[in-house]
Parts: sequence; C-alpha cells; structure tokens
Amino acid sequence: MMFKIFYLLLLLHLLQAQALTSPADISALKAFKSSIKPSSIPSWSCLASWDFAADPCAVPRRTHFICGVSCSPDATRVTQITLDPVGYSGQLTPLISRLTQLTTLDLSDNYFFGPIPSSISSLRNLQTLSLESNSFSGSIPDSITTLKSLELLDLSHNSMSGNLPKNLNSLSSLRRLDLSYNKLTGFLPKLPFNLLELALRGNSLSGYISESSFDGLTRLAVVELSVNSFSGTLGPWFFLLPSLQQVDLANNSFTRVVISNPAGGNSDLVAVNLGFNKIEGNVPANFANYPMLSSLSLRYNRLRGAIPLGYSKKKTLRRLFLDGNFLIGKPPAEFFAGDTAVTGSLGDNCLRGCPGNSQLCTPRQKSYAICKQAYGGKLRS
Repeated sequence: MMFKIFYLLLLLHLLQAQALTSPADISALKAFKSSIKPSSIPSWSCLASWDFAADPCAVPRRTHFICGVSCSPDATRVTQITLDPVGYSGQLTPLISRLTQLTTLDLSDNYFFGPIPSSISSLRNLQTLSLESNSFSGSIPDSITTLKSLELLDLSHNSMSGNLPKNLNSLSSLRRLDLSYNKLTGFLPKLPFNLLELALRGNSLSGYISESSFDGLTRLAVVELSVNSFSGTLGPWFFLLPSLQQVDLANNSFTRVVISNPAGGNSDLVAVNLGFNKIEGNVPANFANYPMLSSLSLRYNRLRGAIPLGYSKKKTLRRLFLDGNFLIGKPPAEFFAGDTAVTGSLGDNCLRGCPGNSQLCTPRQKSYAICKQAYGGKLRS
C-alpha cells in the first residue's frame, strides 16, 4: 500500500515537473519559426533545437528548446525570446501577439525583414524590444506606443522610414530609446518623461529642437542626435536639463547656440559635440563654467572672434576641438604650457602665433586672403 502511495506521489511530481505550455504560446512559437527561412537556420543554432515534439517549457532541456526561449516559473507561459545572432532571415509573424506574457523580444543582429506588425501592441508585459541590426522596413507602428511596460526600445540599424510616432511620450516606462541609422523623417515629438538615453543618429529628422519635446525630462543623461537635418537655434534651456551628461548634435544644420551658465553652478555635463554644423557668432564662453566638462567639439562651424580665455583655465577640459572655424587673435598661452593636458585641434582658423610645433595647431591656419574675405575685408594683417 505504501509503495503504491509513493508511486502515485512520484508520478504526480513527474507530471508537475512536465511543462504544460499554453497552447496559444505553442502555436505562436510554431508560427514564429515557420516565418523564418529554413535555409537560414544552422543545425547548431537555437532555432534548430525548437522541436515541437517536445513541450517548449519542459525541463530539463537537453535536446529540445535548449536556448532562445524562456518560460515562467510554473512552466506554462513563454516570457522571453532571445535569439542567437547567426543570420536568421524571415519576417516577424503577427501571431507573436499571442505571447501575451512576453517580457523580452530580442532578435538583434540577424536578417529579419519586412514591417514590424502592429499586433505587437498585444504584448502588454513587454519590457525589452530589441530588433537592432536587421532589415526591418516600413514605419514604426503607432500601436507600439501602447506598451506601457516597455523600458528599452532598440530599432537601430534597420530601414525604418516615416515619422516618429506622435504619441511617443505615452511610453511612460521607457528608459532607453535607440532608433539610430534608419530612414526616419519629420520632427521630434514630445519624448517619454522617464527617458535616460535618447539616440536618433543617422536619420533624416529635421526642424528645430523644441523645448516642448524635452519638457519634464529630468532624468535624461545622454542625447545623440548627430547626422540629421536639425536646424535653427539651440536654446539655453537645452544644456540646463538637470541630468544631462553627454550630448552629440554633430553633423546637423544648427545656426546658433545659446549657452547659459549652469543653474547654481552645478551640472553633470561631461561631453559636448556640436561639430559640423553652421553655427555662427562667437565661441560660447559659458561652456567654461560647466564644472565637469572634459570634452568639447565646435569644429567646422562658422565661429568668429577669439578663443575664450576661460577655456585655457579650465582644469577639467581634456579634449578641445575648435578647428575649421574663423577664429582670430592669439590662442591662450596656457594651452601650450609644459603641463597642459589638453588635446584636440585649433587648426584651420585665422589665429596668429599658434606654435607650429604643437599638435594643437594642426592643420595649419587658413590663408590671410580667406580670413580677410570672411571678415568683410576688415581683418588686420
């Protein structure tokens, strides 16, 4: 009798150990694998081990579903799909929407193509969506903005086009947004207020950088908007964002930058790149008052006047690029002192007395004729 009870308990334990994955999840996984070209699935890859003769959430996984998929603790629901980067090619099936407990979808560094299905909005528990370095195309579906739990959205290095979703700020949990190196156009909408990192490099975005887009972003630390077509004036509010640390706005069409002193003399700003724009006027002297600034690039703009003396007295400054402008006068002697730690370039300007044996002075200065023309013939020899 005791043996039978022991046997029944053991059998019950074994049955409980066997996964009972939701049928809807199984059908979604089948559809997901079926949408990928079999010829792009290496025999040793994660997807090759997805053999539906076994239950996807069954443990231990010695031969089937050995990687690429994770399940809930009770082994009933699929919670993560994280593919290995082996070159899978195919489309993302709309039936992915059946995996309603999915928290992570990571297909990065493969060859997925076609649109991102709007049905992805059904993944209400999704926290990480990483589709970077594929060939996805079409517009970013507006429905993606309903994913209130999403913390990371990375669609970089694809072929996405069209405007950014108007309700992007609805992603109230979003911490990191990377849409770099796509074909996105249009203006910058209002951004999610919990954002820590914003990366939109290498698109065709245009228009002004509006204060309303950044309203309430008290935690934003990293802004990377280089290689776009943003224009106009960058207002004094921008560098006063309270948590800002790194800014890259190079290779745009900004014409003016207004820099205020940091509020209360405090700022976490460490690195600024405004190179290769169309910025006119004098070199912004107030950058010298940002206490932690160590890297500043204003190279290849249309700046005039003298180099602010405060730059040479700033002990935290380690990299300074002012080359490719129309700066005049004699550069501060402190830049060439034996104990200076500043690297970069003051070359290709209209400076006088820049020591030829200093690396800071390369490339050589513009010709007098070019400089005189730039100053309307009023430049003294």
